[in-house]
Amino acid sequence: MLFFLVFAAVCASCLAAEYYSFSPPVGTSGGTSFALTGNGQITAVRLWEHNSAYIAGIQVRFGYIWSEIIGRKQGPMQEIYLDEGEAIIQISGKYQSNYIYQLIFVTNRGRSLIVGQPTSTSFNMYPTHSKSQLIMLSGRYNSNGITSLGAHWGLGGMSYGNSTDMESR
Repeated sequence: MLFFLVFAAVCASCLAAEYYSFSPPVGTSGGTSFALTGNGQITAVRLWEHNSAYIAGIQVRFGYIWSEIIGRKQGPMQEIYLDEGEAIIQISGKYQSNYIYQLIFVTNRGRSLIVGQPTSTSFNMYPTHSKSQLIMLSGRYNSNGITSLGAHWGLGGMSYGNSTDMESR
C-alpha cells in the first residue's frame, strides 16, 4: 500500500512539472526580489497605480488568503476577483527603464484587469501548455513600486509554498 502512495505522489509531481513554464522577468534588476506564492489557486489580484504613472503595488489572493502587498499602497487600488473555474492565462503590459508601467491580467473567460499607463516597451506572458494557469509571480520592487515582473505557470491548486522575500531563503 505504501508503494502505491509513493508512486502516486511521484506521478503527481511529474505531471505538475510537465505543465510548468516560466516567463522571464521584464524590467530592471534593481530592488528587492520577491515571489508571491501560496496554497491553492489564485482567486484575486489587486494592483495600485502611482499617480497615473507606474505600478506601485501588487497583492495576490490564493484561495481565501491574501499575500502581503509587494511595493506599496499608493494611488487608487483596482482588483479582479476570479469566479469558480476561472484562471489567469495571460499577463501583458508595458515597462520602462525603472518601473512596470502597465499590467493587464487576462482570464480564461475573457475578463481582464487593466491598470497603469501604456508607456514604452510592451511585453506579453503566457504559459506554454494550454491547461496551465498563473501560479506564481516573481520579480523585484523598491520603496516606490514594482521594478520587474516574471510569471510562473502550471496546474492550478498545487501547493508551491509561500514566500514573498526570495533573499531570505
